[in-house]
Amino acid sequence: MHVLSGGAAAAVVQGVQAQFEQATGSRIDGTFSAVGMMRDKLVGGAPCDVVILTKPLIEQLIASGHVVPGSARSLGLVKTGVAVRSGTPHPPVGTRAELHAAMSTAEGIYFPDPDKATAGIHFMNVLKSLGLDESLRSKFRIFPNGATAMGAMALSNESSLIGCTQITEINYTQGVDLVAVLPAEFELNTNYTLGICTHTQNLQQAQLLANLLSGPASEAVRRQGGFEF
Repeated sequence: MHVLSGGAAAAVVQGVQAQFEQATGSRIDGTFSAVGMMRDKLVGGAPCDVVILTKPLIEQLIASGHVVPGSARSLGLVKTGVAVRSGTPHPPVGTRAELHAAMSTAEGIYFPDPDKATAGIHFMNVLKSLGLDESLRSKFRIFPNGATAMGAMALSNESSLIGCTQITEINYTQGVDLVAVLPAEFELNTNYTLGICTHTQNLQQAQLLANLLSGPASEAVRRQGGFEF
């Protein structure tokens, strides 16, 4: 069973994997990265049974014939937050001024792809709004997705680090702490939504996996990561 998913939902897929594989005897082959990259892989012909992206992207894929109409199911809303390496001070980031100061004093700023990742695109717009997108460019540490960015920040030897991505990718990564969600004026709530791909080779198993991902079987892991529903 091939799954293409935004990184924010990786732990949800992994959380139901054993149950699905035991029930079906089939293995889940999951690829997790920026939603734009996953969309491009699907459109480019990559094998896919279930795809998890943002709601607007799923709607686009239904319109283009890549996702079965009526198969879309929400996993929940995910906010975008600020992170630091575990064991380091948590700077105040509750206002525009505080966020500006926290970013300005950091030695390295970790975040996902500003062209393909939902949180990366949004965070770059936040930096532009703060007037920091050019002056801090040398501090940017950009990775394909938020989970990779957080993992790299956790292992970095640099000091005074800060990051921004979906809070699920922060909460599910060891070695980093969620400081807070972005200030209200920069708040982003992303509706992560799954769809069954029209070219699935096993519709029954795809439907079972969709039920597990969006239903009670995954509720605890979704809440733990910060999904709201």
